[in-house]
Amino acid sequence: MTAMRDILVTLIVFASLPLIIKNPVNGVLMWIWISVMNPHTQGWGFATTFPFAQIIAVITLFSLATSRAPKSLPVCGVTFVLLAMVLWMNVTTLFAIFPSASQAQLGKVMKIMLMSLVTMVLIRSRQDIHRMIWMLVISLGFYGIKGGIFTVREGGNFRVWGPVGTFIGGNNEIALALIIAIPLMRYLQLSTGQRWVRHGLTLTMLLSGMAALGSYSRGALLAIAAMLALMWLKSGKKMLGALAITLLAPVALLFMPERWTERMDSIADYQADSSAMGRINAWHMAYNLARDRFFGGGFEIAEPSVFYLYAPNPTAVHAAHSIYFQALGEHGFVGLTLYLLLGVLTWRSAAWVIRNSRHDAELQWSASLARMIQASLIGFAVGGAFLSLLYFDVPYYLMAAVVALRALTEQRLRELSR
Repeated sequence: MTAMRDILVTLIVFASLPLIIKNPVNGVLMWIWISVMNPHTQGWGFATTFPFAQIIAVITLFSLATSRAPKSLPVCGVTFVLLAMVLWMNVTTLFAIFPSASQAQLGKVMKIMLMSLVTMVLIRSRQDIHRMIWMLVISLGFYGIKGGIFTVREGGNFRVWGPVGTFIGGNNEIALALIIAIPLMRYLQLSTGQRWVRHGLTLTMLLSGMAALGSYSRGALLAIAAMLALMWLKSGKKMLGALAITLLAPVALLFMPERWTERMDSIADYQADSSAMGRINAWHMAYNLARDRFFGGGFEIAEPSVFYLYAPNPTAVHAAHSIYFQALGEHGFVGLTLYLLLGVLTWRSAAWVIRNSRHDAELQWSASLARMIQASLIGFAVGGAFLSLLYFDVPYYLMAAVVALRALTEQRLRELSR
């Protein structure tokens, strides 16, 4: 069975290569599938270590170079700040505390950033944006369905985990990824006229929510609350939304066992929790390091020697467990400022799209997607405060979608003003 999975993934990837050469947008979609879903991790044979991502990236870049597709980045604040952040990461690596480990991690991060920029170059039309959202939903929805069924079947007594060896392999990480995906599922549900697709997406959203709860992630509970609150505020049917949340939330929470409730209750008593105190210790370390070193510590700074110099408790060595303190510790106050500015500009661009497209029938889909992306990003902003997911690629793809939405909206406004 596992060999069949390996063969299936290999056939799909190699069958896609001619399509990628024909249209580089297909390469972006395949890259998202491989990098987000990591389907090769679902087998146990040769596919688990086969360089599918590299092959897809190389063919996509070749196709982009030889095609007639636009080859320039959209001119906007988001792309400028992202480029500045990429440049700054290269600068901070020159001054890294651990040069060899930092150089190795820089190579991995630059691949993600390169393909994020390629996504911004290529994803420009409504059809391309829609296909990209579908690919994200399929890639993460697979684990939402799988994890949700597992949670229901086991009565919530065992934790849900993601694919091993990936960004979303941990229980906390897969939970946050699913929270990001749920608003995107809602957008697709609103944009389809096929009843079976709508019902399928409803089921996927419910199972994804159960999988997030089944992860036993306390940060995920806060992220779910923030995401649902924003989805409700952005909804045009607030009474119906409030009724659905009022009916479904208690059922889901009451379904979970007592030990799940005890773990969630520990949020209020974080001082008695060693995991929470370890994270706070790592946050203090990152702050102290950034104050001492203008360029930060570079990548891979969760080492005893660094904690000995900068942490209140030098023996409690932990990863940053926060996108914000990860940026601060690794890239200093400049890196954190650039990262926060990137988030603010993406949010403001999405808000601009909503304001300028909600009264145009042809752009209703654009306003709807911008709202749902904002819900995804607020979930990430809250949940990411407790996770080391600074380089998780999905938020960068959503930034690319917002950039494309703004460009399409601006084009439409120019047409109407003629």
